[in-house]
Amino acid sequence: MVKTFTNCGEIERSKCMKPQNQQRKHREGVVYSTSENFDYAFAPDDSVQETLPPSKQNLKVMLDKKQRAGKIVTLITGFIGTEEDLTGLCKKLKSKFGVGGSVKDGEILIQGDFRDRTILLLASEGYKVKRVGG
Repeated sequence: MVKTFTNCGEIERSKCMKPQNQQRKHREGVVYSTSENFDYAFAPDDSVQETLPPSKQNLKVMLDKKQRAGKIVTLITGFIGTEEDLTGLCKKLKSKFGVGGSVKDGEILIQGDFRDRTILLLASEGYKVKRVGG
């Protein structure tokens, strides 16, 4: 008798056997299985993400000062694409405005209140831009 345990519950069980697969962290839904013939389903690799063209990007530009010691930053969210393209866009904005900034968690942070200039620059690049808040 063989049991397979998933995140939803137990299916079958018999002897306890440790999986030999080194990619066990990427398995979807299965905690462990004692069946020798059980084939694990692996999570799809989302690291290869294509960058959408600027006309299909829906960017949101907002002002933020939460958890930043009261300092104001312009926050640009909604970019869909690779980390390199996001970093390139951030670098372009920083050089145009002459300020600092960074990329964190798929968002661009530009130091200071540059919402209006950011919206004009991104719109001239062909992006769909929306101002959020105030």
